[in-house]
Amino acid sequence: MNSIVCLDDLEKYSKRMLGKSVYDYYATGANSEQTLHENVESFQRIRLCPQLLKDVSERHLSTTILGRKLSFPVAIAPTAMHSLAHPEGEIATAKAAASLQSGMILSSWSTTSMEDVISASPNCLHWFQLYIVKDRRLTETIVRRAEKAGYKALVVTVDTPVVGIRLADLRNGFKVDSSIRLPNLEHENSSNTKGDLYGPIQISPAVTWKDVGWLKTITKLPIVLKGILSGSDAELAVENGVAGIIVSNHGGRQLDGVLGTIDALPEVVEAVKGSDVEVYLDGGVRKGTDVLKALALGARAVFIGRPVLWGLAYKGEEGVKMVLEMLKNEFSTAMALSGCTNAQEIPKSVIRYLPNHASKL
Repeated sequence: MNSIVCLDDLEKYSKRMLGKSVYDYYATGANSEQTLHENVESFQRIRLCPQLLKDVSERHLSTTILGRKLSFPVAIAPTAMHSLAHPEGEIATAKAAASLQSGMILSSWSTTSMEDVISASPNCLHWFQLYIVKDRRLTETIVRRAEKAGYKALVVTVDTPVVGIRLADLRNGFKVDSSIRLPNLEHENSSNTKGDLYGPIQISPAVTWKDVGWLKTITKLPIVLKGILSGSDAELAVENGVAGIIVSNHGGRQLDGVLGTIDALPEVVEAVKGSDVEVYLDGGVRKGTDVLKALALGARAVFIGRPVLWGLAYKGEEGVKMVLEMLKNEFSTAMALSGCTNAQEIPKSVIRYLPNHASKL
């Protein structure tokens, strides 16, 4: 345990613990994985320029997302099938998030029901990730369940009209064991709720902005769109009355070759300026300095996916707590060393780009 001091250490440990097929399912990306690597490398091309001789003896790490408080601006992104990493699955994840006063977006492809997750961690901020599937009755049923269970927002994934080409899964012949349930997708007229992630029930390739409007007619929950990468789509999101945007490329698992999320962030932030739409980011966050950079560029908070799975594989709930505590400590240290005292007021002036990396601030 003493040798595990950062998130990269946890990933190396989990790679040894998980079988190749499961590790590759979690860790790999689409096609040649250009975007997968770009998510991390883009953060490394951004440098920090600290404000010195500031009194940083007290630092305020908390923030709010859609009016709900987080103890620090990091929460858990939706990832599928946590029980492949640890028997307690999403319940362990949610309990860890609750213990640090963080939040969690539960995946539609969770191996634990949305009701069981929220009842096991009532003090956690819970959002629910939604795909609009071909069976609109199933979509509406899922939305009603999320409302009734107490979820505070719907996070609609918009970058998956079809599943990206993931070469490692194809080479491994990745399949989910028949004992694995996907209880959030269970439906009286549904037959492929056990393991067939790519069955026709799961995804509709015909979803458009009109469907965002349709969702707003069947729920009072705020809607957050996950997968926006451009200013033009961000403007449409504002026009369609969403509450938030997660700048995301699905962890590099969908269209390979798209921008790293930190590179896409400034354009999206600029596009929603003057509106009430909040902007968040996921993808590539591995250090506290990454959190600081994202906030300096306009994100209100960041969400982490794969590191949570590495923590689960290491030691379940305790491992996920370790992940969050590492990032919280690193972020607090980065704030101090950058001369920042309030997570909600990280200035752009602490950011510098390398000369060969063009981006709009």
